[in-house]
Amino acid sequence: MPKLCPKIILEGTRLTLKTEIAFALNEHPRIVGPRRYRYHSPIVSAEWCGFTNHPWGRGLINFEPHEEALALETYRTWVRLFELLQYYSWIVDRFHLSTRMVQNQIHGKDYDFSWLEERLQALGFRLVFCTRTPESFAAARAERLKVSGNPTQYDNLQQFIDEQEEMRRLVGRSILQTLELDVSDSNVDLAADRVADWLETTGGLYAETEPER
Repeated sequence: MPKLCPKIILEGTRLTLKTEIAFALNEHPRIVGPRRYRYHSPIVSAEWCGFTNHPWGRGLINFEPHEEALALETYRTWVRLFELLQYYSWIVDRFHLSTRMVQNQIHGKDYDFSWLEERLQALGFRLVFCTRTPESFAAARAERLKVSGNPTQYDNLQQFIDEQEEMRRLVGRSILQTLELDVSDSNVDLAADRVADWLETTGGLYAETEPER
């Protein structure tokens, strides 16, 4: 069978189950093939707080102005790695749109990532925008508080509702092929199936034919 190498970016505000869906996709037989044993398969996240040496620190999304060069170089490094390993599956849990949203909120600066999107599009990356209805955020918070090590970040649900609308605006301007995925029912397996259906029907599971060398 052809080699499965989908490339998926999951975006959305908090409590929209992006990470849970990422793990489900990374073991979904229609997306990465049947797994008879577990092996290394990458899930990348811009939420990694690798810029600071303390929990819940800074990274690609919430960096400070003096870390801008570091953040942009990290994005250039990631996309170059994707290009070098283009015949592999990549699942990304939040990426450049989250950076645009948060940096505009915190520092009033909107970064132009058109160069990044053009390279991602050329590789066949697809965008999955995870959303939920405003009234469903409360139940999602209740579930998250059972496991969260930083529960105060979920105090203001209106913030997430507002962020979702801003993210919708950013998604609408993206050049990447996009699926809006409603996760109001919090059914991760069903959400993963819907992503698989979409990738199958839109040709997002396989890379283009490898060029002759």
